Amino acid sequence: MKQTSIIFFIIFLIGNAQAQIGIPEIKNFSSVDYKGGTQNWEIGQDKSKVMYFANNEGLITYNGKYWNIFPLPNKTVVRSFKIDEDGKIYVGGQDEIGYFFPNNNGVLKYYSLKNLIPKSERQLEDIWDIVILENEIYFRTNSKILLLKNGVFSIFKSDASWEFLGIVNNQIYAQDIARGLLVFKNNTWESVAFPNKFENASITAVLPFGVDSLLMTSKKNGIFLIYNNDVSKIKSEDQSFFSDNRIYDAIKISKELYAFATVSSGCLIVNKSGRIVQKLTSSEGLQKNNLRCIFQDRNQNLWLGLDDGIDFVAFNNAIKYIYPDKTKQTSSYATKIIDNKLYVGTSNGLFYSNLNFQNKDISYSNQPFLETPSIQGQIWNLNILNHKLLVSNEEGAYEISNSKVKSLYRLPGTWMFEPLSAYSPCKEIVAGTYNGLVFLNCLNGQFLDKREIPNINESIRFLVYDTSTDAIWASHPYRGIYKFKLNSSKTEITEKQLFTYKNGLPSSLGNYVARIKNRIVVASIKGIYEFEEQTQKFVSSKIFKPIFGDMNIQYLKEDQYGNIWFVSNKHVGVVDFKRKEKGKDFSIIYFSELTSKVLAGFENIYPYDQQNVFIGANKGLIHINYLNYVKNIKPLNVNLTQVKISGEKDSILFGGYFLSKNQVSEKQDDNQKISLAHQFNSLHFEYSSTLYEQQNNIEFSYRLSGFDNKWSNWNAKSEKDYTNLPPGKYEFCVKARNNLGSESGAVTYKFSIAPAWYQTWIFYLLCFFIICFFIYLLIQRQKRKHLKEQDYLRKTHLLEIELNEKEIVKLRNDKLEADVNFKNKELATATMHLMQRGKLILKIKEELLPIVKTENIEESPEEFRKILSLIKHAERADSDWEHFSVHFDHVHANFLSKLKEQIPSLSANDLKLCAYLKMNLTSKEIAQLMSVTVRAVEVSRYRLRKKLYVSTDTNLFNYLMEITGN
Repeated sequence: MKQTSIIFFIIFLIGNAQAQIGIPEIKNFSSVDYKGGTQNWEIGQDKSKVMYFANNEGLITYNGKYWNIFPLPNKTVVRSFKIDEDGKIYVGGQDEIGYFFPNNNGVLKYYSLKNLIPKSERQLEDIWDIVILENEIYFRTNSKILLLKNGVFSIFKSDASWEFLGIVNNQIYAQDIARGLLVFKNNTWESVAFPNKFENASITAVLPFGVDSLLMTSKKNGIFLIYNNDVSKIKSEDQSFFSDNRIYDAIKISKELYAFATVSSGCLIVNKSGRIVQKLTSSEGLQKNNLRCIFQDRNQNLWLGLDDGIDFVAFNNAIKYIYPDKTKQTSSYATKIIDNKLYVGTSNGLFYSNLNFQNKDISYSNQPFLETPSIQGQIWNLNILNHKLLVSNEEGAYEISNSKVKSLYRLPGTWMFEPLSAYSPCKEIVAGTYNGLVFLNCLNGQFLDKREIPNINESIRFLVYDTSTDAIWASHPYRGIYKFKLNSSKTEITEKQLFTYKNGLPSSLGNYVARIKNRIVVASIKGIYEFEEQTQKFVSSKIFKPIFGDMNIQYLKEDQYGNIWFVSNKHVGVVDFKRKEKGKDFSIIYFSELTSKVLAGFENIYPYDQQNVFIGANKGLIHINYLNYVKNIKPLNVNLTQVKISGEKDSILFGGYFLSKNQVSEKQDDNQKISLAHQFNSLHFEYSSTLYEQQNNIEFSYRLSGFDNKWSNWNAKSEKDYTNLPPGKYEFCVKARNNLGSESGAVTYKFSIAPAWYQTWIFYLLCFFIICFFIYLLIQRQKRKHLKEQDYLRKTHLLEIELNEKEIVKLRNDKLEADVNFKNKELATATMHLMQRGKLILKIKEELLPIVKTENIEESPEEFRKILSLIKHAERADSDWEHFSVHFDHVHANFLSKLKEQIPSLSANDLKLCAYLKMNLTSKEIAQLMSVTVRAVEVSRYRLRKKLYVSTDTNLFNYLMEITGN
């Protein structure tokens, strides 16, 4: 016990202790970032590495990309929470107790447990602590501890007040103010230490220390050790420390390290050997020094719950930041290690730190930085030549040997030094300055001859000496590449050449000369170029072209292991020839977390060894433990955090949690069938990786099986939208990778989109029947049309026949008409003949009347012969009539015969009168034909009417037509 106490006694002698110079990266999250309350009371992490925070406004989650907050039903503070093996998140708030668990859509929902508590005990205070041991869940308020087991609550009331509840080595510990520190065994609380043994202090943490010992922290009474139920306080030389810096929370972060969250001094990291490993305060980057809780995640990084905000400390990261000056404002331009000192040249002087090398990683050195008082102003470069540190300063140059500073010369601005020999010590050295070159001669460790080389008058910032040609290569920022040769005494220039784009360089701008693989190369805007002696031109390097291609490179540096460090457009990378990619003899690793942090235009990389690589930064100095960086390849994961239907309110389809057999699972249950209606065919996917310390290095690739033919290109975007997806089955897959080439497995999400109502088999069947029906109707229509056409053709044929018959009839009628016309002409001729004969008879009568009146007939026999002749002609009139009647019946369809058959009482004169009426002759014409007067014709017509029983109203001609059918 004494030995243990002595060890820990050393640990807390922190009054004069110094923290390590390397500070891990610290990320600050304010309440604005996570959109919650100010105070954070507890931190945790689930199996998927999602972070949880008990906050004033609810339970907050963070998955590396997105923050979410889940308030309690009564909108009170979440004081505590714990996550069980099934994924249930038990939470305690003000007068509220329950758990969060995802629903069928993977969205966290709150389920209250108050109804399981006996009614008399349901009035709750703040639940400050929750502990889970197998299937037992313990909840602590100030007045009682509630134990939930198999759905039943047991109540343990305090004698005074419960102040602490925790678990160590699978044992439940609690503090009752009246009874002291207790352990829960066999369903009872047994005493471990009475209150007076630890000064009635309020316990904040109980942690494992040794095999049979515990470490106990208190709010304001210091630190205690518990060994075989015996308690002893750790004494500190600074007694006021614990009263001024209360320990609010503590955790064990490794076998050797502990982390303490204090109220006013931030976070302290201490190891068992008695050395403060790290001190993290607002000076190192925390938002505040007032910490409420501390948590170590699965990647051994630290999360700090602040009184206002959340801080992430990449404690296990191989990249750290060194700030030589106290204000952390200076930029670092050069770094060198000599005589167990780390020198850093900054924009505001030269700083150094003594190295104790207890740890090969120099960032763990705990010696403070000191300023070199005799060297002020801008430091451009540091070179180690002849075991001396040469300092390039804006006011000249200095040498440091055995911690002594000596001015070399006072000339305007020196950029760098370059030895004119491949061997050490080097007797001849040149320096590039604002105005050209300065020659230095070193004899017996003393710089004796220092002079400017005339006839240059150019700013020479980059210099490389070519031992094979005894030439000095220098790059100018905007003119090109110079080649100088000096005479043997190094007093003047014997050869000066300027090479520009006309001599093979891709441009006269942006060229940087360097020595890589014992070759003089030029880093340009289009890759690496080398000088070709035969053509006296620069050509693209055959050796480095396959490595860098046409990359725009601003800086090159080869380390002692043959790796090539470079800077390209503010991106830092290294060509590692020991880590070989597939099909290549090398691999290129980019440090994405350093992008835009390097000092642009004045890039500087100092690879001291594999565990200590220094890079000049805009603020401070970047330190990389490259050996740990490539070894510390943590398992990379990817989480599908949300799937929602685009454009719909409350449209979360998947909330980030898979369920299988009522437990949170890492993948989707194969039996889960997610089918979406056709109108929900536009989806938004969100995903992330919980490798929190490498968020800038992570890229994603996705594929929607059933829609995409291949995986997408790698990019840093953590969301994807798909719109107007066609019906079908889909599987969304996403994976992640980091800058080291480590690739995660793919997480998948299966779903299907139902077809629209017009794309279902029912609709297709209905359409089939409708089409069949329409085909049937069409067939019927065609049949009807065909029948109609046939009927039309038949009618047309009949009509044609009828027309033909009519035409024939017409032709016949025309012929008949022609015949009638001919007959009528004959009748007309006969009629004219009769008329002439009638006139002749009238003339005879007219001739006889005077004779009869004046003369005696017997006295004129000749004249009587004339009379007899005329009478003979009159007799022939009967034969003419007979001829006329026959001809008339032939023309007029037996008109006279039909008339006589129907009316036998008609006399010959009546028939003649009817024939003349048929011919539509006037009474006068009839009178002439019948050799009677018109009056006699009228009388004959009258008599004919009487015989025919025709009234005077009836047209006699029409009547005759009717009765004869003509």
